Amino acid sequence: MTTPGARLKALRESLGYKLRDVEIASERIAQRRKEEEYAIPISRLSDFETKSLVPSLHRLYSLAVIYRVTIKQLLIWYGIDTENYSADLVLAPAPNTRPAALELQGDVRLPVKLDPSFDLKKTVNLGRMVEKWGVVPLSYLAPLANADFTYGYVGVDDYTMYPLIMPGTFLQIDESKNQVRDGSWRSEYERPVYFVETRDEHICCWCTIEKGDRIVLQPHPLSPVAPRIMRHPQEAEVIGQVVGMAMRLDGVARPPAPPAQKAPAKLN
Repeated sequence: MTTPGARLKALRESLGYKLRDVEIASERIAQRRKEEEYAIPISRLSDFETKSLVPSLHRLYSLAVIYRVTIKQLLIWYGIDTENYSADLVLAPAPNTRPAALELQGDVRLPVKLDPSFDLKKTVNLGRMVEKWGVVPLSYLAPLANADFTYGYVGVDDYTMYPLIMPGTFLQIDESKNQVRDGSWRSEYERPVYFVETRDEHICCWCTIEKGDRIVLQPHPLSPVAPRIMRHPQEAEVIGQVVGMAMRLDGVARPPAPPAQKAPAKLN
């Protein structure tokens, strides 16, 4: 089995670099960055190639630049497979609600051909409807993005809209709809849900604008979370309206019970 060090050496030699050439190039990077950690002495480079010594992050960057490869490729050589980044995200769920953003890098497998019998009107097992999967660079999807949309994630400890919106849900937010609408709603499904940013956190909730500069952040009535009244927009800014979501219905813990209400004191 070829070691990472042997691969580094083979790559260096294929480019025509001597050990001293790499040292000089890394020193230039260190000078430009004003950080000595980017510099790779000859002795240390030799250790990388022959003694299985793992480069530091700064020196890994220098090697990637000098050898004209990506840091991702070098990480793979050292056994760190970044292709499973998205799958590993579920192993570290964030407790707080926040905007969600991933860099458009790498590839993604997408369905490129669906079964002719697929009907958008019917509920189906989508996995069985895919006839062919293809690998598409994520950067190709950038032109498809709508600039009015942003994306959010409901923290696993956030039960504000439970059980209508479960903790761990991904949200699609239309930033052009950032004005709270008044109205009488026939059901909770008609009432707009908004993504709100406060000074300390993000909140997914119903909203009501009161007279003056007050906004009521209204949770679901079955939620253990209490309503909040804040100054708008100084303390709470409406980012946009939630217009789509991807939500799992299993594996969500029940919310903690609301604190017991104290009985009113009796008058003597």
